[in-house]
Amino acid sequence: MVKEVTTKRRKVRKSLKLSVLDAAAFSAMLGLTQNYITPFALALKATTAQVGLLASVPSFTTALSQLAAPKLSQRAGSRKGFILPVAFGHALMWLPILLIPYVFPGPKVWWLIGFVTLSGVLSSIANPAWGSMMADLVPEEVRGRYFSFRGRIAGFISLVFSLIAGGVLQLFTGNVFVGFSIIFAGAMLFRLLSLYFLSGMYEPPISYGKEGGQSLLYMVGHLGSSNLGRFIIYVALVNFATNIAAPFFAVYMLRDLKFNYVTYMLIIAFNAIANLVFLTFWGRRADRAGNIKVIRVTSFLLPFVPLVWLGSPNMYYLMGAEILSGFAWSGFNLAIVNFVYDASEPENRTKYIALFNSIVLVASCLGALTGGYLAPHLPPVLGYQLRTLFTISGVLRGLVVASLLRFIFEVRRVPKMNIVQFLLGRSGSTERN
Repeated sequence: MVKEVTTKRRKVRKSLKLSVLDAAAFSAMLGLTQNYITPFALALKATTAQVGLLASVPSFTTALSQLAAPKLSQRAGSRKGFILPVAFGHALMWLPILLIPYVFPGPKVWWLIGFVTLSGVLSSIANPAWGSMMADLVPEEVRGRYFSFRGRIAGFISLVFSLIAGGVLQLFTGNVFVGFSIIFAGAMLFRLLSLYFLSGMYEPPISYGKEGGQSLLYMVGHLGSSNLGRFIIYVALVNFATNIAAPFFAVYMLRDLKFNYVTYMLIIAFNAIANLVFLTFWGRRADRAGNIKVIRVTSFLLPFVPLVWLGSPNMYYLMGAEILSGFAWSGFNLAIVNFVYDASEPENRTKYIALFNSIVLVASCLGALTGGYLAPHLPPVLGYQLRTLFTISGVLRGLVVASLLRFIFEVRRVPKMNIVQFLLGRSGSTERN
């Protein structure tokens, strides 16, 4: 028995190290692509409405696929057995995307929307199974620290490769599609490397027999009556308000302000740097004070993120705006995922993660569609229509935070502390919030 426990612990430690390497390879792929799909669309002559569709249609399709994820994972016989072939398919999707300017006929933006949609489904359909497996591997009391450490590694790699991608595109300014082909080919190779690390991870056993107790329809019907359900609704509405503006910051910089790829890349890089710097800060406080405390503090900042973009078009000012964004979103995104892990029962965790992802993605899709529709019809604020869109997004975020956040509560026993104790890292009296 002792030998069995020791062997399991060794497998878990190895898997957690491999997960960090997986994150590094996956983030190299993200760095090469996530901030450059919209510039690629603009190079293909996409309109503002098409940029909105590029952000919304993949989110909506991905949301629908999430609902099938728990059943598909179960039919595969194991979570890992489902994750690996899906990850392989996702890696291969970068090939048709990089070939769009050369091979596919007609209006090429529509091909991009189609392939990015399929890529998004393959990228995320295994997330519930992966999240369930990681929640079993990472002890509850160190999730904040582990995922913040993993996130720092991922963020650093993503930043480095985002800078490389921007440099490649600037180098090929005269033939920008060659530059895009290079960075998308690199993305495919790094996704395959990520798959290699995933294949070596250990999957703790799970009893699927217990999962028959609650169906997804039951969970949907009781969203408003449970703490986790109210939390899912809250995060979904925050994402709806956010995505009214989020897809259009790149359009604002590249089309309206006419920044080149290097300037665009540098501004985006400050967001990634802020994420790197502050993930440890938030991870330690999430472990000590609870995830909801982190969510409350960062939620207060989120409405200001798009509003500060109204202040000035100066690149150095916008770098500061991105630091604020990185500070707020690094804590919010870390804490919301860990809260879902904490608040869901292990036997139903895959379903809850799928439901969370699905509802949040639908809300994101609707937000992007709303923003894409509104943008051409809005009166300009300080000279630009997109600044009006940023204002609407900030106001809506504030309304959601003010009206709903107070109905969500911590599920772990954590010290009660005021905001000064929380920010300074001091402990308070222990009680369940």
